[in-house]
Amino acid sequence: MFGSENVHVTPGMQQYIDRNTEYLQRRAQYIRDVVKKWKFDTIAVHGLYSVQEAIEDYQGAIIEPVFMSSSQAYRDSDEMAAALGYLIPTWCYSRIANPSTYYYEWMLALLEGYGFDGETGCCSTSSGMAAISAAVQPFLVHRTHNRHEPRNFVATAQCYGGTFQQFNVRLREERDIECRWVEDPTDLDQWASKIDANTRFLYGELPSNPQQGFFDIRAVADLAHAHNLPLICDTTVATPALLRPICHGADIVVQSATKSLTTSGFGVCGAVIARRDIVSNIDNADMKADFALYIKYLPNRDYGPNLHPLQAILTMNDMRTLRSKMDLLSRNTMQVAEFLSRHPQVESVQYLGLPNHPLHELASRYMWLVDAEYDDLYRKPVNRYGHLMSFCVKGGHEATRKVFDGLQRIWRATDLGRIKSVATIPSISTHQQQGEEGRRLAHVSDNMIRLCVGGEHPDDIIADLDQALNRLRTRVAVGRPAGVA
Repeated sequence: MFGSENVHVTPGMQQYIDRNTEYLQRRAQYIRDVVKKWKFDTIAVHGLYSVQEAIEDYQGAIIEPVFMSSSQAYRDSDEMAAALGYLIPTWCYSRIANPSTYYYEWMLALLEGYGFDGETGCCSTSSGMAAISAAVQPFLVHRTHNRHEPRNFVATAQCYGGTFQQFNVRLREERDIECRWVEDPTDLDQWASKIDANTRFLYGELPSNPQQGFFDIRAVADLAHAHNLPLICDTTVATPALLRPICHGADIVVQSATKSLTTSGFGVCGAVIARRDIVSNIDNADMKADFALYIKYLPNRDYGPNLHPLQAILTMNDMRTLRSKMDLLSRNTMQVAEFLSRHPQVESVQYLGLPNHPLHELASRYMWLVDAEYDDLYRKPVNRYGHLMSFCVKGGHEATRKVFDGLQRIWRATDLGRIKSVATIPSISTHQQQGEEGRRLAHVSDNMIRLCVGGEHPDDIIADLDQALNRLRTRVAVGRPAGVA
């Protein structure tokens, strides 16, 4: 286990190690023989919390308990020494782990790994931005004797504004770690041209927020692996209900669970999910063998981007209906996108579900409602594209603000993934700080409105959008000279 090479194992410690080895073997067998055979919905509802565990340990509590404790007590010095040497499962201190966060991590690891033949692990974080940082930092350390060796990574320019800032400011400007932006991620030659001997990983967001960028995951993963590099994907918008990159060759997935995974908006939450035995040119066997557990027990232990146990349980409860929720929200969004694509005051609509979207065919190869073939409503594979979209308003930035300010039912906020419909203007909010050049690179225009469609009836959202867009017509009519038809 991590950090155990300097631990002297006493006979008393060995008893605890043997006992916990048996426990881990039983749990692994339960996952392999029982849980891996469940459908996606069953995993989302139950995770690894069983009836037997509830009755034996928690007085029959049907819902996973919230462990509102900062630390764990031990039976004796032998158990403490084994635990702090990471020789047995432990949570010891809630900055490192907590039983409630374990339940959340186990569930999300299984959902992201649904349909994947290998094993997956998960490390919870306090936010999506903390998840991105936790996922990329281990690859950016110096692993050679040359402390001045240049380091770089390759990433899609079409990404969330906070991601752009973390990569462009926190890493490039402050630490001199170069981010090489891919402007057209569908062009494999662009990816390849930016890779050299000092590249540490490839990173992509899909569908991207807010532009709906996409790329061929399998092709980019194969390219990364050909250079002994990992592919890291942010699929916050899709969730594992619609897209699971690990099944297509990606090594690591980051999630801002605050968003579509939950929809309630009760708190902020993130996660890093990784398959076992990731590809990397970093000489660190422990990191490659079990990346999620490695960052939990070592880097994140020291940096402290921990998740609160109460938030872990709140998030998990939201995730239990993930598949049906993403189906509903995706269908609502499709109706709204079709309406906007026909509206005379709309310049363009960015939604991967629209057949005329240039990336529709590519996205349709990857974005499927999980287990639709087992659903009585469909009984066949069904494409779904999520509940984030954007549209550009005719008349420029001022017209866009007029429409935005006219929304009555749709909330004006920088949030997304809510059960309530929410909109923002990225150029003055989520992508404001990256400047005009950064927004041009990311294809974020001043007349773009990002819309995340919620669980309301789509007719009511369409009516709100229609009245707001029609404010532009009213302005034109008022400005006409008298007697002009």
